[in-house]
Parts: sequence; C-alpha cells; structure tokens
Amino acid sequence: MSSTATHDLDAIATAAAAAAEPFAATDPRARAAAIVAIADALAGAADELVAIAERETGLSEARLRGELNRTCVQLRLFADTVVDGSYLDVRIDQADPGFVLGPRPDVRRYLIPLGPVLNFAASNFPFAFSVAGGDTAAALAAGCPVIVKGHSGHPELSARTAQIVAEVLDAAGMPHGVFQLISGQREGATMLKDPRVKAGSFTGSIAAGRMLADIAAARPAPIPFFGELGSVNPVFVTQAALDERGTGIATGLVASVAGSAGQLCTKPGFVFVPAGHGLDAVIADAAASVPEHRMLNQRIAAGFVERRSAILAAPGVRAVAAGAVRIDDDGHGWATPSIVAVSLADLIAGRDELLDECFGPLSILVEYEEGTDLAAVVPTLFEGNLTATVHAGDTEDTAALRALVRVLTGHAGRVLFGGWPTGVAVTPAMQHGGPWPATTNDSSTSVGTAAIGRFLRPVAYQGAAEHLLPEPLRSANPWNVPQRLAPMGESDGWGAASR
Repeated sequence: MSSTATHDLDAIATAAAAAAEPFAATDPRARAAAIVAIADALAGAADELVAIAERETGLSEARLRGELNRTCVQLRLFADTVVDGSYLDVRIDQADPGFVLGPRPDVRRYLIPLGPVLNFAASNFPFAFSVAGGDTAAALAAGCPVIVKGHSGHPELSARTAQIVAEVLDAAGMPHGVFQLISGQREGATMLKDPRVKAGSFTGSIAAGRMLADIAAARPAPIPFFGELGSVNPVFVTQAALDERGTGIATGLVASVAGSAGQLCTKPGFVFVPAGHGLDAVIADAAASVPEHRMLNQRIAAGFVERRSAILAAPGVRAVAAGAVRIDDDGHGWATPSIVAVSLADLIAGRDELLDECFGPLSILVEYEEGTDLAAVVPTLFEGNLTATVHAGDTEDTAALRALVRVLTGHAGRVLFGGWPTGVAVTPAMQHGGPWPATTNDSSTSVGTAAIGRFLRPVAYQGAAEHLLPEPLRSANPWNVPQRLAPMGESDGWGAASR
C-alpha cells in the first residue's frame, strides 16, 4: 500500500470537515439505510473479499467468512441503534417557576457527533477491526465522517473494502467526504495532528497506541483518542472446577490459544491452576492435533519467535506442549501452540521475563499451592486487561472466590465465568475495553452499541424556541426518539424514594 501524498491528506481532511455538518444532520433512517447497504454490499462481495484477505493475512477461509459476517451483523446492529435513538440520551427539563432552588428554565440536552474521526485499522481482524469494522461502524452511526488509516498487512483488502463502502455511501446520497482511506504510518500521525480531525481510534500494540495517544493529547486542542492496546487476559481455575471438568478446561484452553494462531487481543495468556493439576497429557494431546497456522506477517512472526524463546528459557518454565515455529522462504512464520507451565513463585521471581504479552499461540500455566490468596496475587502481577476469567465449581461459593471476583472487576472490562475470552459477541451489553494498558480510556468499549458513545459529546439548549431546537429535542419529537422528561413540579418530591 503506497503512502498518501501530503497534498492529498489536506484535501481529505478538508472534505471530511465539509461533510461533518450535513452528515450529522441526516435523517436517522437515511443514515441507517446507508449503513445497512454497506453490510449488504460487503456480504455480496464475500467471495472476492475473503479470497483477498486469505492471501494477505494467512487466516483461514472459515475464520474470515465468520469475521466478515460479524462485520455485517455489527453494521446492521448500529443501523438499528441509530433508528432507535436511545444513544442520543435526550433529557428535557421543563421550565418550572416553582422549582425548589428557584425558577428553573427549560433545559434540553442530547449528544451530538464530534466530527471527523480517524480510525487506525488493525492487522489481526482484517474485517471486524479494519476499514469497515467496529470503529468505522460506530463513528458513521454517530454521524461522524470517517478517515481510515489502512493497515499495511492487508493493503489490497483495505483498498477494495474502502471502494465498496465509498460507493455505497455515495449511492445513498451521503455527503462527499464522509468516508475516505489513507495509508502510511507517517501519514496517519500527520492526519492525527490535523485540527479538522476531532477523535481517533486505534487497535494495536501498546507502543504504537501510546505514541498516538500522546500525539492526540499534545495537540493545541487535545482530542479524545480511544486505543485498544495490550492484554494478557488471566484465567483462574479453582480446585472445584478442576475436579468437575478438568479435561474440558484443558481442551478449551488449547482451542482458545490456538485459534487464529493466538493472534487475538483476548487470547488467555496466563492460566492459574492448582499445583498437581494433572492436565499435562490432555493439553499435550490436544495441542498435538492442531495443524500449523500462518502468522499475519513477517514482523509478527519474528516477534513471536523472540518472545517464545525468552519464555521457554526463563527459570522454572517447563514445556507442557512445546509447539514449533517454522519460518518459510518469504519470512512468514507458521506456528503450532505452545503451552508452558511455571510455579507461582517462579512467575513472581521471573516477572520481568514472563509477564509481558506474547502475541501468538502461547499460554502460561501458573501453578499455585493450596491456600494461595489469588485475590491478593492479582494486583501484584497484572495491570488492566480486556478480560479476566474464572472457572469455579458449579455450586462453589466461598469468601475467597468472591474476593477474587471483586479484584478482577477492578482489573478487567469483562469478567467471564466458565468460558474462554476469545470470541467477543456483538451485542448491546458487550464491553470490550479495560483499564490501562488494555485501553487508553477505560470508560469506553470498541464492541457493542455503547461504542457509539465514544464519538459523541453532550450539548444543552436553554430557553430555546421550539423551531430553533434540533429535531430530537423538540416536544413534537419528529424523530420519535426516547426522551427523558423532568416535568414541572417534580422537585418537591425529590428524596422520597429513599425514605
């Protein structure tokens, strides 16, 4: 993918800025119809797009078809979100001369689009977190023009997907400049500094994400930047769970680690299991049946080789399933899953070598002794994570288990029970974010309908005439959106519910 020329960057930013106001003012049903049309067009081009993605990324056809379907479902979900209108969070305080604190004016508040959004596409999800992925869908749904910085790992796919999206939006009558693609790392950083860009989103490494977040914060007028960065997604298995379904936990672990060659932000990197668990043979057998899988690109493969070697060489580490990495003549890596084990004491002693994320098909079993206070261990080892998982007995309910869940709630955006964190459902309630370094903003999500809130800001109108109000705030409610009303006279009863 060739880099975007400097003069083109200016033209692209100019077009996005010019599109911002008319796009924000589009009727919600028209915007939703355009988003659904994107989903339909992508689905219709599935054979072409999947073939390109398979060639460029090495991901399997089945995985890519499933991911493209998820992308289309995600777009349709956001279309319904736009039509529903709840995301606007409309609040209306009626004028009240008898308000308890003195006469209250008519105040009406809702959320408006931020303006042009710069979305940095991810390498490991060439559909769901790339050109037409979740960040793009959420920003378009919010009414924001989108500039996508395509990923160099799938340039042909990026260009073709962008062409489809742009053609659909043009045919739907959306403003010129509402969706555009740029390329080049330097060009992405340059665009992030442009004052016409009002927000940024990113999925990738901690180093790159932190650099971009710092650029966004250092602008003369700082802008919101929503980065999804690193996560090791710890898993905790109790003795009761091990006794009830140890074999299933072992095979589920291998499947979760091996999927897409472990190149998932939700891959379980550390699995705490009781010492003497007896799962080695089951894990080794399950891992041995997994065929080698190509990694996304040469850089990721080289990084995995280096990180895997360092982990295997760390004191106290034993290989349960050694796995392997084969580098072909083009420098691409082909890997099978590696599962290693270490005692909790050795993990603590070797934290500098072991705790960093390993992006690829490798996971570390952490063997803990009976009576270990896992709730106390978590904050000494881990920062923020996208997920944390608990495998407990079906009826297990102890003070230690409850304490562990409380601690994990403070360290992760999603706490799972009895499952595996790979696989993120596209649903209204999904939370895909977490405390640093999982994300740069732990109050947001990049999956689910709440993701739209990243690209909106609140504004209130006080004492405005009906005809000067935006449609969602009018008493006539022409968009038929939910409106939360604070009626005249209600302040006299405040506090009664707590009595």
